[in-house]
Amino acid sequence: MVSGERCGYNIIEKDCNGDVLCTWTYPSSTNQQRELALRKCRFEGPDTIFLYGRCGTLWYYIFTNESPDIAKLPKVRQFAICVWSSEFNPEMYEALSKVMANKYNRTGNNVLVLELYLAATTIGEIQDSDFSFSSKDFPQSMISQGSTNIKEIISNFGLETILIYTAVLLKKRIIVYHHDMATLLKTVRSLPALVSHRGLYSNIFPCVDLQKDEIFSLKSCANFVAGCRDANVASSDLFDVFVHLPATEISIAPSARESMSMTRAHKEIAFYLVQLSQNENLSERQVVTAISTKTNDLLEQLRTLATTKTSDGKSMVTLDSLRAKNLPHGMENFLFNLAIAEDIMMV
Repeated sequence: MVSGERCGYNIIEKDCNGDVLCTWTYPSSTNQQRELALRKCRFEGPDTIFLYGRCGTLWYYIFTNESPDIAKLPKVRQFAICVWSSEFNPEMYEALSKVMANKYNRTGNNVLVLELYLAATTIGEIQDSDFSFSSKDFPQSMISQGSTNIKEIISNFGLETILIYTAVLLKKRIIVYHHDMATLLKTVRSLPALVSHRGLYSNIFPCVDLQKDEIFSLKSCANFVAGCRDANVASSDLFDVFVHLPATEISIAPSARESMSMTRAHKEIAFYLVQLSQNENLSERQVVTAISTKTNDLLEQLRTLATTKTSDGKSMVTLDSLRAKNLPHGMENFLFNLAIAEDIMMV
C-alpha cells in the first residue's frame, strides 16, 4: 500500500500564456511545498519527465506530461503530477504519478485523479480500463536492486573512485554535478551503495537548486550526498568533496584534505574496485556485495581497536588503543576518522 506521513499530491499546470500554477492540492500542502514543486517543474524538456528529491523529511516525486490532450485540457500546454510521501520508493511513485497523469490527460477531471490516488493509498491497487497499478510490485526490499550504477562510476573514475568511496565512508558532504537530470539522479542514488552496511537513502538530496531553503536544508545536515545541475555549486562552501561527472573530476575542499589523506590501504582498495569494475562476469549487484565485504573487513580491523566499553556496554575506540598499534600516521588518522563516522570513537 502506498503510505507515508503527510501523503498528498499537487497538479501543476503551465497554461497557454506560459504561466505555471498549482491548480489542485490534496489534502493540503505548505507554502514551502508548493513553492518547491513549482520550482522543480521546469517544463524544459525530456530530461525532466520524472524527477524526485527531498523537502525536509518528505520526498517529492514529479512526473511531467509533455503533450496534454487539447480536447480535454484546452488551456494547458504542460502539466505535472507531484506526489508527496515520507517513504523513499522512486519506482513505485513514478508508476503511480504516471497513472495519475494519464488519467488527467484523458479526462481533464481532477476528481477522477483523486479517486485513483485514494485507491492507491487505501488498498494499494488501481484497476482501470486503460491501466493498472499495484504497490505490491514495488516492495521495499527491491528498492536498491538494479537501481545503482557503481560499475559504471568506477569505470569512469578509475583509481580516483577511492576518493568517492572514502568520502562516503567517512560521512563527508558530497556534491555531485551534472547537467542531465537522469544521470544525476542515478549517480546520487548509487553512491550510498558503496557503504551498504548503513542506511542507503537517509542522507541523499537527489536534485538541489541553489535556493535559500534548499541550501539551508543541506547546511543543517552534517553529511550528505547531493546532486546539483547548477555549475556554480563548484564555487560554494557546501561540500567537502565535489564530483564533476561530465569532466570525471573530483575536488576536495581544503578543510577536508587531512581527513581524506590516502594510505597504502586506500591504494589497495582502489585497485580492488577497478578490478571489480573490469570483471565482465560480475553483475552490478555482485559488485556492490563485493565492495560491502571489503568494507566489512576494514570495519573488523577497526573493531579490534574498540577495547573500552561504555556504561551501556558499547565497545569504543580510544586514542590510547589507536596509538598503541603504532600505525603509520596516515592510517591512524584514517581509522580515527572512520571510528568517528561509525560512532565508536571515544574522545
